[in-house]
Amino acid sequence: MHVNKAEAIIRLTRIEHSVMLAIAVIAAEIITKALPGALALMLSLATPIFISMGAFALNDYFDVAADTVNKMRRPLVIGAMSRKEALAVGIGTLLIGIAASVFINMSALIVALVFALIAVLYSYRLKDMPLVGNVFIALSMAIPFIYGDFVVSNALQPSIVMISLVVFLGGLAREIHGMMRDYAGDAKARHTKNVVHHLGIERASYAALILYAEAIIISVYMFFSTAPFAYNAVYVIPILVVDAVLLYIAIEYTRSPSRRFFNSARNISLGAMAASILIFLAAALLYVYI
Repeated sequence: MHVNKAEAIIRLTRIEHSVMLAIAVIAAEIITKALPGALALMLSLATPIFISMGAFALNDYFDVAADTVNKMRRPLVIGAMSRKEALAVGIGTLLIGIAASVFINMSALIVALVFALIAVLYSYRLKDMPLVGNVFIALSMAIPFIYGDFVVSNALQPSIVMISLVVFLGGLAREIHGMMRDYAGDAKARHTKNVVHHLGIERASYAALILYAEAIIISVYMFFSTAPFAYNAVYVIPILVVDAVLLYIAIEYTRSPSRRFFNSARNISLGAMAASILIFLAAALLYVYI
């Protein structure tokens, strides 16, 4: 199947993830009731979008051998791009993301710099260290909320802290599931000794289940305690649906799932986490504007 260069770049940088991060930044800004001006808003969205693109491009650059073993249909594996091109895209987009934060404020710039640096270290080495790399990826899912808060505020709001915990725990659980899915290729190509290597498949699946359960408990607690989610029907009904989907996936992972399940669960869990970000945004909009 022929893949043109534009499509290859889209696949390489996983732009759908960047869209999720941009929505998370907007949600955080709205929750603070302090949306920035048009220029600052565009710059605040450019940072997570381009840093995320760069992180994924560099990940594929370093992971081409493992992806080949795992038979992943990624641009470098199928020959749609060269490693040199992927490296150029990765570095270029990271620099654009960092540059955008220069014009916002010092706090935003520091957050952008730290996570761009860790993104490079993750792809090069951290992902092979037990738990460390996975914690970074989970943090990268939560950091857009923290970043969005700092764009318009000098302190973290309690609601942002709660959201960040939910996203971090869910993201870490999803990372463990990803390691289970890719373990054969990672062990063969990179000699990875990650959490799955040390815990084993079964115990790793239960660790992910516990993490998802903790995220679900906090998400429900937010309905009773934290504005703008407290007693907000726009929040609680959809989030319970998302919680149920993620809990189902986590339970199924403990039952020796097939490769087919791995592939479908990956997309479903990503969709569920994307939906949760939209739910946070919708609840914040209702709280602010009525």
